[in-house]
Amino acid sequence: MLFLDRHDAGRQLAALLRPYRDEQPLVLGLPRGGVPIAAEVARALEAPLDVLVVRKVGAPMHPELAIGAVAEGVEILDRESIAALGVTPDQVRRTMAQEKAELARREAHYRAGRPPLDVAGRTVMVIDDGLATGATAEAACASLRRLGPRRVIFASPVCAPGSRRRLEPHTDAVVCLATPSDFQAVGQWYADFSPTTDAEVVECLRSVTDGAVRP
Repeated sequence: MLFLDRHDAGRQLAALLRPYRDEQPLVLGLPRGGVPIAAEVARALEAPLDVLVVRKVGAPMHPELAIGAVAEGVEILDRESIAALGVTPDQVRRTMAQEKAELARREAHYRAGRPPLDVAGRTVMVIDDGLATGATAEAACASLRRLGPRRVIFASPVCAPGSRRRLEPHTDAVVCLATPSDFQAVGQWYADFSPTTDAEVVECLRSVTDGAVRP
């Protein structure tokens, strides 16, 4: 165990990211679990906070197994996993459609009518609570690249070594507090890894807006 909870992990990660403060970065959390961590980073760096909604695409019979991910304008599929699990093209299409609908629902709920931050020409930090397969992180960074940021930095408290290496070509930097060789799951590195709720995501966004901390 490395972290008490996501807020503790966020404060530790913020200390590592402090050298980027002079670049006046934007901080984007991946819902749900990445947002409390991103909120702590945004507070420490006095940076604007927003969400970047990405959905893991799970295998139909084994939803916990990722076969891809979707984000705004981006679809990533793991063809090897799809073939190994025997997932049919029709199943992939149906699952993709379900996740795209959920992506749209979450964006509307979290932002409540607010426009997304303009990332063009800015240094942008993409924050999650852990990097396991890397599918959602890759989709997030690919979606972000379409919008013309100056730099894309992915940051997380704990990363699987292989996934970190695979993600590096898709970013300008990958920042991890820990890259343990015995990584098995993100939750093993937290004392409290309770699921983050939609209400908690909304509260994080409310409390850190435009780089200002609200009571």
